[in-house]
Amino acid sequence: MPAIPWGSLLTGLVVGVALQLQQAALYEAAIYALAMFAAATGLVLLLVLRQKRFSSVLFSVFAFLLCAVLTFGLTGFRAGVFQKTAMASALEGKDILVVGQVAAMPQYGEDGLRFRFDVESAHLNGQSVSLPPQIYLSWYSGFRGFGARPAKAVALHMQDNDSTEPPEFSNQLQRQPQALRAGERWQMSVRLKAPHGNSNPHGFDYELWLWEQGIQATGYVRTSAKDAPPKRLSTSWSHPVERARQSVREAIFAQVDNRQLAGVLAALVVGDQNAIERADWDVFRATGVAHLMSISGLHITMFAWLASLVIGWLWRRSAGYTPRLCLWLPASSAGALGGLLLAALYALFSGWGVPAQRTIWMLAVVVLLRQNGKQWPWPVVWLLAMAVVVLLDPWALMQAGF
Repeated sequence: MPAIPWGSLLTGLVVGVALQLQQAALYEAAIYALAMFAAATGLVLLLVLRQKRFSSVLFSVFAFLLCAVLTFGLTGFRAGVFQKTAMASALEGKDILVVGQVAAMPQYGEDGLRFRFDVESAHLNGQSVSLPPQIYLSWYSGFRGFGARPAKAVALHMQDNDSTEPPEFSNQLQRQPQALRAGERWQMSVRLKAPHGNSNPHGFDYELWLWEQGIQATGYVRTSAKDAPPKRLSTSWSHPVERARQSVREAIFAQVDNRQLAGVLAALVVGDQNAIERADWDVFRATGVAHLMSISGLHITMFAWLASLVIGWLWRRSAGYTPRLCLWLPASSAGALGGLLLAALYALFSGWGVPAQRTIWMLAVVVLLRQNGKQWPWPVVWLLAMAVVVLLDPWALMQAGF
């Protein structure tokens, strides 16, 4: 009976995703579903036949092909399901009245603020219309000579005075961004369009980024005199992590007088890169340290490593007080699992960005494999980590150049 060819299985999982990403257009969902069913059935039969005399080479080839077909179908099916909720082209450029929740901590910029919005209902000329579940909105601040600064000035005034109407902008209240908090329900008039990215090979793919974030429409809040003014409907405790992030960001700006330093701290603590001034970004890029200001896999891995060392050290010291702890769980295991848990919490609190997510999945694979006490070959560990990341986020391979 041949051994399970883990290398072939895992390689097939990754290759199947990579092949599907080369498709210029999606097949029908039924084709992908049929491919998944056929591949799953074939894998079951292959495991049954493994009990009998079966060539190990042939077994590995079939395992590779079936796994590739399985993930090919799975990736295409997921993409097809996601694409079915895309925005209808007939709704682009129309003024739509939407009701929904602020889904994440608003990002303040020089021209206004941007935020994710979970759509609950939408109406065009009094008729209900269908929009994607989540959209990405901008609320611009420039109007009648007001430049970029009012957006941040309004935010800071609201933060310090708990007011929704700064006196210096009271006559322009409907035209200036109001204070938004994650979890709040709002009604507002918006103008939307489907995501479009620039054709810029090897550059940042904005459309792909929106796809990864689950966003299928972008637009801006309509605040002219003829539009219905944005209205806060209610406040809830939905999105508690985002609310906590926003509270920490506000506390940083309230306690740190130096706005440049406050922006850097907010970027490193809660992952708000927009809090950094443009002049500082220019300096970071010129000195080659811009990547250090964004929460990435490097930050998460270093945090996990330091946390595991501290937890392991404390766990060993606890033997003098409660010896049963070390008998129940070795210090090395406690440090590894504790570091992984704290790293996951840090990644979640810093915005749960895609790079942070991938790092957490890879760390989880490595840590859990080490806990069973076996010595796994490094190629298998590497392939398993890659397969887990790709299955959870197939479009990660797009950024890797596939």
